[in-house]
Amino acid sequence: MADLAPTEYLYELRDVNWDDGPLGNYQLYAHPITRKTARRIYFTYLNQSRTSFVDRQKIEADGEVYHGYTLRRLHLAPPEIPDRPKRASLPELKQQMADAHPDRGGTDEAFIAARQRYKTAKARQDGASS
Repeated sequence: MADLAPTEYLYELRDVNWDDGPLGNYQLYAHPITRKTARRIYFTYLNQSRTSFVDRQKIEADGEVYHGYTLRRLHLAPPEIPDRPKRASLPELKQQMADAHPDRGGTDEAFIAARQRYKTAKARQDGASS
């Protein structure tokens, strides 16, 4: 029995909550490569029957390419998933607010923004503990 060649993929990193939730909820999609020519790499997008292609020289030189039809960035190797930034604690936000105060050399805009972040976090914590 002949050994089957391993399937190759183009990879896409997508933030699945970009429109209605917290940013940083990443998922990695693997699109199977169906054929390679000297100029193009053909793949099926999200396991659909439709085949698309990318410029082979560009993706092999850069490791990634922007695919204009799907408006996605595709990678030859699985990209590293970014760490989700941790939320600052209330004491940290309170310190940031104090540091941004105009009496301590901050600006009015910076203080207002820091105070709003603090109030939002406090309301979120108060709502979770209720």
